[in-house]
Amino acid sequence: MSKGSRSKGSEKATPGFLVWRLSMKWRVAVDRAVAPLGLTHAQYSLMASLYGMQRDGERPSQRRLADHTGLEPLYVSKLARALEASGLLERTRDPRDPRAVQLTLTEQGREVTGRAVKVVQGLLRQLLAPLGGLDSPRAREFTADLATLLDAPLDPSIEHVDSVDSSDSDKEQS
Repeated sequence: MSKGSRSKGSEKATPGFLVWRLSMKWRVAVDRAVAPLGLTHAQYSLMASLYGMQRDGERPSQRRLADHTGLEPLYVSKLARALEASGLLERTRDPRDPRAVQLTLTEQGREVTGRAVKVVQGLLRQLLAPLGGLDSPRAREFTADLATLLDAPLDPSIEHVDSVDSSDSDKEQS
């Protein structure tokens, strides 16, 4: 795709649709890239997050890892059990809170995760090449914009300001 071209139909697409399409494109690419290592995208996300947290000296609970990844706690528990059965991580009770389960990558888990991170970094370089590369000002701005959007609250029960019905407007004018 040339620098000025867009994928078919993207000129008229909403930002929400484009975010969804990009997230699907990324998920499929990561799934395919980490499959030879015996991982899924979700397993990779959990393990790479755990890898980084452990490197920073943290031994997170399943709940903390769920909060960090944005995955549902029940799903993290299911993923952790499968990864434990594969010998890639260990689940242990937190001595400070017997209800909490702490997660730790095994030696094999660290090795597999290290290889997976390199593969996914290659995909990330490909993804960000049209923006000038991973360390380009555009890529840094894009990353900052994504972080801003992730931090924005989304509550489906709150209606948009434009959806205030006319009866409310009439009451304000009375």
